[in-house]
Amino acid sequence: MITYEKLPLEVRQAINQLGENFRLARLRRRMSQDDVAKACQITRKTLYGLEKGDPGVSLGTAFSALWALGLLGSAQALANPDEDEHGKILDAARQPKRVRQSTPSDNDF
Repeated sequence: MITYEKLPLEVRQAINQLGENFRLARLRRRMSQDDVAKACQITRKTLYGLEKGDPGVSLGTAFSALWALGLLGSAQALANPDEDEHGKILDAARQPKRVRQSTPSDNDF
C-alpha cells in the first residue's frame, strides 16, 4: 500500500485537491455521502477517504464517484494524448528527417 508521506508533494497536493473537488461537487448537488456511496456501491467510509485525499482509494472508486456526480465526461481530458504538448514534441523529434521514394518492382506476377 502506498504511504502518503512517500508521494511527491505535487502528487499529494493534487490528490487533496481532487478530494476537495469531489466534496464540493457532491455538496453543490445537495447529495449526502450516503447517496453517493450507494450509487457507487462503496461504503461511506471509502467515500470519506476519497474526499479527504486518501491515496489508497482505487481509481475505479474515483471514476464511479465521477459517474454518480455526473462528471464522468470531465475524466476524458485526463492524460489526453492530444493535449500532451511535450509528448508531441518528443514524437516529432523521432520522425525521420527524410523519406526515400520507393523504387518500382520489376516483378510482374
